[in-house]
Amino acid sequence: MKVSAKSAGFDEARLERITEHFENRYVSTGKITGCQIAVLRGDQIAYFRSLGLMDRERERPVEKDTIWRIYSMTKPITSVALMQLYERGAFLLTDPVERFIPSWKGLKVGRVMDDGSMQTVEPDRPISVKDALMHMTGLPSPMGSNHPIDSAFATERREAGSGATLESVCEMLSHHPLKFQPGTRWNYGLSTDICARLVEILSGKRFDEYLATEIFAPLGMVSTGFSVPDESIERFAANYNRRPGEAPALGDDPQTSGYRRHPAYLSGAGGLVSTTKDYMRFCRMLVDGGELDGKRILGRKTLELMRVNHLPGGSDLTKVAVGGFGEAGFTGVGFGLGFAVGQGPAATAMAGSAGEYYWGGAASTAFWIDPVEDLAVIFMTQLMPSASYPFRAQLRSLVYQALSE
Repeated sequence: MKVSAKSAGFDEARLERITEHFENRYVSTGKITGCQIAVLRGDQIAYFRSLGLMDRERERPVEKDTIWRIYSMTKPITSVALMQLYERGAFLLTDPVERFIPSWKGLKVGRVMDDGSMQTVEPDRPISVKDALMHMTGLPSPMGSNHPIDSAFATERREAGSGATLESVCEMLSHHPLKFQPGTRWNYGLSTDICARLVEILSGKRFDEYLATEIFAPLGMVSTGFSVPDESIERFAANYNRRPGEAPALGDDPQTSGYRRHPAYLSGAGGLVSTTKDYMRFCRMLVDGGELDGKRILGRKTLELMRVNHLPGGSDLTKVAVGGFGEAGFTGVGFGLGFAVGQGPAATAMAGSAGEYYWGGAASTAFWIDPVEDLAVIFMTQLMPSASYPFRAQLRSLVYQALSE
């Protein structure tokens, strides 16, 4: 792996501030056990560092091929998969999802009354495929909300256990009303799992098989999947939970992790593990307009469609989000078809460019693409929750200040 800051248009000494910051503030202080950071510009790797340990209990350092739980960084991959089928004429963004999942016909919108009772009304229109790509379906969320619709769904989902599948959960959702009129609000939750199920229905392939043949193999993402095989377990990082004032607690030991078994539920919203090198391949494809090493994954105009803000009236998430959780800030942040979309430095109060697009994962992983600067940045660590520390905003400042041309 050839790394050259200068050929990528960076000042190497200033780029090393990334190493100093994360080593001194987070790794050496024990706030995180380790991390891995990559900065790409075009086809050039400007920076790649592995810091600290991937497994504190076994004293294993972070290696170039360490496998990480990427959780919600699965979502952009799922969205690209579904949009590949859009390019083949399998659906239109305005198509109702009930055309492909017939049990959703007749879904109502629930209204919680002052006395706590629930009334239902007809939707103004059915949920569209575009709504699913944008988290604007109104579907129940499994994120621990106290909303009665969320609670009722969470109970049924919990009772289904590990045997649930994308198909069975979609059927389960037909039993519950929507929380709001489709397309009117943004609610982080299950929507990208619906996109994964649509990939299965429209392609005739199981979701993991589709990803393997249509995205992972063409891009050379050799270590990305829904489980970690036995021969790769030594490369799998441990996952930790933050404890303020104390060292992080071990949350998921790689040796006993559920990721050692291939799941029945192939979550398009958060089920994948990957390596920095693999995710770099995915990001390079995005930077290069949907193509990598002569293999086109997505059309240039399709990608342009995905990475513009589709929120009503061009607003940001502060205007339409329900609840306060998402893997990106809300102020100055729009949403496209599978990505958050930055509206520019003045709107976000952060260094960057208007039109950058990005997302993150529950274990504090993150990436962003800046088309103006031909830039991609990937951050991997394993610390939950993702809001533990301001890694993402700090890394932005550190990357942009090092640009020399």
